[in-house]
Amino acid sequence: MPDLKGLIFDVDGTLAENEQNGHRVAFNRAFADAGLDWYWDEETYDRLLRVFGGKERMRYYIDDFLGGLEGVDDLDGFIREVHASKTEHYGRLLRTGAIPLRPGIGRLIREAHEAGLKLAIASTTTLTNATTLLAQSLGDESVTWFDVFACGDVVANKKPAPDIFLHALVELGLEASECLAVEDSHSGLASARAAGLRTLVTVSTSTLGQDFTGAALVLDGLGEPGAPFMVLGGDAEGARWVDVDFLRRLHAHNKPGA
Repeated sequence: MPDLKGLIFDVDGTLAENEQNGHRVAFNRAFADAGLDWYWDEETYDRLLRVFGGKERMRYYIDDFLGGLEGVDDLDGFIREVHASKTEHYGRLLRTGAIPLRPGIGRLIREAHEAGLKLAIASTTTLTNATTLLAQSLGDESVTWFDVFACGDVVANKKPAPDIFLHALVELGLEASECLAVEDSHSGLASARAAGLRTLVTVSTSTLGQDFTGAALVLDGLGEPGAPFMVLGGDAEGARWVDVDFLRRLHAHNKPGA
């Protein structure tokens, strides 16, 4: 079994609980700016989270919830414009510190960087969103700790397709057998596993109850000293929080593709 050399993180729901109180809020503000009477409540947004990518999510809403949109000649352009407004609103939320990292995330990223592991992001969120979240939470220097930012529309097919993780692996210069993925959703897990990656799942409030069959381990979070994680699936072998040594053991004890 090759040694663990890299960690690949999802962003939304994995690094931060930012779906309902971040992205959803930003979407609704963008809709208001555009003069639309759309409002995504929490239940609606949970349903929309089945679709990866903000622009894709908007198109799905237009097609499946509204049955189309009259009076718009260039639908793609309309979606891009509203989504750009949403991205601006989300960026403002990030810069105010309104969206913190999940417990244990900052500690683990620091430990992994100091241990010499390569770090990557593999997410449908934009590059700006990912780097702003890190800089706001861990300082500007933290952005340089990451070797790869595979974000947004860098690949054509979004999760659950494996493309974003395959792209990250190529950019890292590592094999899937040398890395672990950290995800929070069923689609993210499916994407990582299709790329051959062992995957640690830390469920978010939006993904609790999803099917995580095939994950190396399913936890309610990374845990912290004094605030241990809860095991939802798999065997943590007595560990109470996720650190680099724990991830090395998890990587070594799982079969390829697990």
